[in-house]
Amino acid sequence: MCDNVYMQQLEIPKNSNSITIPRYQFYGALALCAVVAFVGGSTMRGSVPFASLAAVHDSRAPENVDLAPLFVAWNLLEKNFAPSSTTTPISTSEQKLYGAIGGLARAYGDDYTVFFPPKEKEQFDTAIRGDFEGVGMEIGIRNGVLTVVSPIKGTPAMRAGLLSGDRILKIDDKSSEGLQVEEAVSLIRGPKGTTVVLYISRESKDGGKPYEVKVVRDKIDLPTIDAKLRDDGVFTIQLYNFNQNSAQLFAQAVDSFARSGSDKLVIDLRNNPGGYLESAVDMASWFLPQGALVVSEDYGKKRESDVYKSHGYSVLNGRKVSIVVLINKGSASASEILTGALMDHGLATVVGEQSFGKGSVQQLFDVTDKTSIKITIARWLTPKGTSISHHGITPNIVVERTEKDMSEGKDPQLDRAVQFLLTGK
Repeated sequence: MCDNVYMQQLEIPKNSNSITIPRYQFYGALALCAVVAFVGGSTMRGSVPFASLAAVHDSRAPENVDLAPLFVAWNLLEKNFAPSSTTTPISTSEQKLYGAIGGLARAYGDDYTVFFPPKEKEQFDTAIRGDFEGVGMEIGIRNGVLTVVSPIKGTPAMRAGLLSGDRILKIDDKSSEGLQVEEAVSLIRGPKGTTVVLYISRESKDGGKPYEVKVVRDKIDLPTIDAKLRDDGVFTIQLYNFNQNSAQLFAQAVDSFARSGSDKLVIDLRNNPGGYLESAVDMASWFLPQGALVVSEDYGKKRESDVYKSHGYSVLNGRKVSIVVLINKGSASASEILTGALMDHGLATVVGEQSFGKGSVQQLFDVTDKTSIKITIARWLTPKGTSISHHGITPNIVVERTEKDMSEGKDPQLDRAVQFLLTGK
């Protein structure tokens, strides 16, 4: 998603008017048989005549859904709610409605299904254009905890030393417990030059003891790709995201590889949180024969699976090449799709660490002209039918890169990839 940037998850077919993308809070519309209020230690009870309420049905709602409790709860709140102080801002009717819609999305129990009110929708639209101010990292929910998926190269988050897997316990003075991704993004983002204080827990640092990281916000320019021929004859392509320009830039990099005379290629997808689905399919097409399965979307019982196949590009002209794909726990979504395709077809050896495991498909639908809702509609399956969700991709050769390695400028994962390409073992 870079302060999430909603790339998490974000799979966007290029030719679609709908976009893939994460969730909000429903503060309840359950009708109770009594209202209980605590005033000065005493309890006041007010009865509610539910028996006299007629069921409320709407032809646009799911079948057999009685909307009466929602309206009862809303009216009870309007008549009885007392702000905690005279300075407490009063929500507008529109904001309350957005809260109800957000809670409905939350009730589906999926971390990536979420409603976007106007502010959050605008943030997403800005982020997808790659022009925003913040700290430059993708965040997500991992085992119920707000977690850094990957810091972005050259951003304040990376300069501050944040790493994939870091748990964010507090943002300034606000606990992250119970926060959804888009709420956290709103807190972390801000004008260039301002500072956000993150309270981080890292397993490898002081046994996970929380510590403070101050990050100065800046304008975030999303990098896309670096490609070069090393002195040892190994060609490397480092891809940072799967944005709307990635497929074209990757094609240029593959062409450079073909003209370099090298037959040894490293595709580095570490800390790449994903992006456009079609970009991943296009990239796989440079190596897979035409018609070979890249990935399928499993919709469960709702409909038949969709399959995405290789276009069979021919810039390599049938040349036999050796490929290593580098991944780590910051490799997610489209990164896992490309990795899984090359791995399952036996075209690449995978080196590094277990990937993030973001294998569900989201699609963005407009609710109004100012709001939208992102819904998980399917899950990704690799060509061999393996679900990417939760467990991610397991490398053929597991190699860790420690915090000490990074501080010393060492890269044992890349070193191992090059060793494999040069020696075959």
